Amino acid sequence: MTTSAASTAVIRVEVVYALPERYWSVPLELPRGATVSQALSLAGVERLVEGVEIDPARLAIFSRLVLPSAVLRDGDRLEILRPLLADPKLDRRARAVASTSKKR
Repeated sequence: MTTSAASTAVIRVEVVYALPERYWSVPLELPRGATVSQALSLAGVERLVEGVEIDPARLAIFSRLVLPSAVLRDGDRLEILRPLLADPKLDRRARAVASTSKKR
């Protein structure tokens, strides 16, 4: 195997989890064809962040939702998303109502 062939057999990804006051970033080298689920297992975020709950429906690569079975590509940033505390649509609606009532 040549050096260039060996370097293409490995991909580099980053697994991230963020809170308002702090974030964690785990760089990984994985074999080409590795999945989101495999990266999560190797990253060990549950051991790094007390109380973190990883919901398979709240995973993203560069802010685009993905399934745990999605295949990663070199340079991907796998994001573990937190649940929303408020619905943005409801918040906008409430601000619009408050704004129109102030104008009256």
